[in-house]
Amino acid sequence: MSSRQSNLASTLHSLDGRSYGNLKQIRGRYSFGPVTLFIDRIQADPFASPSKVRVRVDRADAKLPPELTTDRADRIVAADYLLRAGNMILADLKQRALILGQPGQEILERTNILIDDAGFEARLLVNLPARGRRILGHQAADILTRDLPKLAEALFLFDSWPASGSPSAHDLEAHVQLHRDQLELRDHLGEVGLVGFIGNGAVLPRVSGDSDRPMDVETAVSFTSPPELEHTVDLSSGRSLTGMGIPRGVTVIVGGGYHGKSTILRALERGVYPHIAGDGREWVISDPSATSIRAEDGRAVTGDDISAFINNLPSGTDTRSFSTTNASGSTSQAANLVEAIEAGAQTLLIDEDTSATNFMIRDERMRNLIPAEREPITPFVDRVRPLLTRQGVSTVLVAGGSSAFFEVADHVIALDAYVPREVTEEAHRLVGVTAHGLATDSDASDPGFVTSPRVPTARALRPSSKTKSARAKGSDRIQFGRSFIDLIAVAQLVDAQQTAGVAESLEHLAEVFDGRTSLTTALTELESMLDAQGIDAVTGHRDHPGHLTRPRAQEIAAALNRYRELRLES
Repeated sequence: MSSRQSNLASTLHSLDGRSYGNLKQIRGRYSFGPVTLFIDRIQADPFASPSKVRVRVDRADAKLPPELTTDRADRIVAADYLLRAGNMILADLKQRALILGQPGQEILERTNILIDDAGFEARLLVNLPARGRRILGHQAADILTRDLPKLAEALFLFDSWPASGSPSAHDLEAHVQLHRDQLELRDHLGEVGLVGFIGNGAVLPRVSGDSDRPMDVETAVSFTSPPELEHTVDLSSGRSLTGMGIPRGVTVIVGGGYHGKSTILRALERGVYPHIAGDGREWVISDPSATSIRAEDGRAVTGDDISAFINNLPSGTDTRSFSTTNASGSTSQAANLVEAIEAGAQTLLIDEDTSATNFMIRDERMRNLIPAEREPITPFVDRVRPLLTRQGVSTVLVAGGSSAFFEVADHVIALDAYVPREVTEEAHRLVGVTAHGLATDSDASDPGFVTSPRVPTARALRPSSKTKSARAKGSDRIQFGRSFIDLIAVAQLVDAQQTAGVAESLEHLAEVFDGRTSLTTALTELESMLDAQGIDAVTGHRDHPGHLTRPRAQEIAAALNRYRELRLES
């Protein structure tokens, strides 16, 4: 036992039974052979947020394969594997006071495990034990001087890995190679003009509506591509994949209720993220910018140009810079759409079940009864092709109650008991579309999709009421000053850690906005910083940043746009 290790243990034993505030004296750095322990923050009392600690092992001691832990993308997926293995080790240790963080089904960049040029680091939260407000020093000594070093040694010392079980060299290599193949497939889709791919054999249904885990393979219907849309790709690893390719353009998915339409759309929503082996959606890969769009009654809107969809309001309101604290279904969906494009979305994912009907369609009888000049809303069905031809934005739409989009669809896919069929010709024939007769722009006027950049004021994210940093409240809410940002309609946030990543990103953007920098420019620069420096960068590279998951620009923008105190330059 080293002197620093011995000192920490003896100090903790001596603190047994004393008031909790005395634990602050153990902050510091301690050595346990190849393992270095950093105690960065001690909780104020037993009921406060957990303490923060790190354990680190140098590369020379770890001896983890450099060919799997050097490239930036490989480091992200190797860290993901180590995080999952670390949780299994903690379960074996029966240690509940140590919190490494539980990942979901996605492979994402997280702060929980850090791999850098110097070595490997686990960032943990620790609930240091107490009875009432008195320190349980003997138990604390076991946690910090026995179990934490055991975790680090079992996780990071490659020579100690078991021949079978977890962690294992074979499983790490397979985890990294799967991720490499997923990234290669995503690049390939962009090259061949596809916005989505669903591999044959994929298991898309989840075990329940409130779970992201796959339905049992013996119960679920595995996915099989219609022959007309089947696409095969041979990857450099030697793996060959065949599945349904969804081309750029307008794709409509139809079928009876409960036949799997929305299940496919949900899979494509999450296909912007790679998934672990066994999830069933490993080979569901979407355009990384694909964004889910829905109606969202009651949300705030600030300065959006929704004039392509809503104009000539009886009130005379200028919809080229539209603001409201209580948007209707149609105005909220219009705002969600233009904000998604502003944040870089090249593919829109829309389900009629969560859409405003008057935003989506107007049937012929209604058009005859209410002339166009008396109707402020230009429905999405009239704008979906201009979005494609003028902006390059594709749409994947689920429709079960209307054929309105058949005449503007490049492809129509019908689901029957979870089995897809390509029915484009049949759908076009039903609405009188002949070969090469697909509807194009609904009118000759410019729908105005390209708008002036929105520029937040210098104090846009610095309200006078704000005294604490932005904080995630679960996965669908952020507290920002005295305001709460409601993200329940932002479907592609995966967990509370990612929402915490959004909150930290808002804190970073508060320093960026200066009254001259547009929202688009700020998001682009933030993405570039995260690509170069990782998610730690939004925290200013704090020693222990807490548990964060990297969000996409689309979700950061969604939070910013829903902030009710957002203000823009005129």
